[in-house]
Amino acid sequence: MFFIICLGLSFSCNKEKKEADVFKSENKTEIVSIEKPLVNYSDYYREAVQYCKTNKLNQNKFILIDLGLHSGYKRFFVFDFKKKEISKSYMVSHGCGDNQWGRTSTKEKPQISNEFDSHCSSLGKYVVLDRGVSQWGIKVNYILQGKDKTNSNARTRAIVLHSWDAISDAEVYPEGTPEGWGCPAVSNESMREIDELLKTNKKVLMWIIKS
Repeated sequence: MFFIICLGLSFSCNKEKKEADVFKSENKTEIVSIEKPLVNYSDYYREAVQYCKTNKLNQNKFILIDLGLHSGYKRFFVFDFKKKEISKSYMVSHGCGDNQWGRTSTKEKPQISNEFDSHCSSLGKYVVLDRGVSQWGIKVNYILQGKDKTNSNARTRAIVLHSWDAISDAEVYPEGTPEGWGCPAVSNESMREIDELLKTNKKVLMWIIKS
């Protein structure tokens, strides 16, 4: 099945714009809005399908985080394998790198690293593992096991999925999302929804890319 996914929302402080989702298959193309340039995730989808089958991971859902998108947009996508569509999208932070924690210095161009104390996000495939207790947000986190050379230090760097009070539920473009020390952090309300999903779907693939 071939398809093109395009998601986008454009928000400013004074004017709300519509979300853009494009899903293309062999049979149909559905265009909800065309306000944002097309992003083609079809290759990632096909690889994710095969990767999850080969590695016996969850074949109901997978998570794609695109750090190539401006941090003021929703770029955390929950993809439904069976429906072949994105079921949810959320705001998500990335690491501040050598910039000040909590600012939005790299909202357009995140720094990427797998090194200790880099305070950067790492690209690659992760498996979402055990549910734990966090000091942040709603006090829930999920351990992330890096599966690639580009994110092999994730567990020893304590890179986890968690919520953070500073993250907005809604898109804030052209403003950015506050940056942490490399964890993918979402809003509290988003984490409540994601938590429910991950409690019933084990060994979910999370793939962090930079389109």
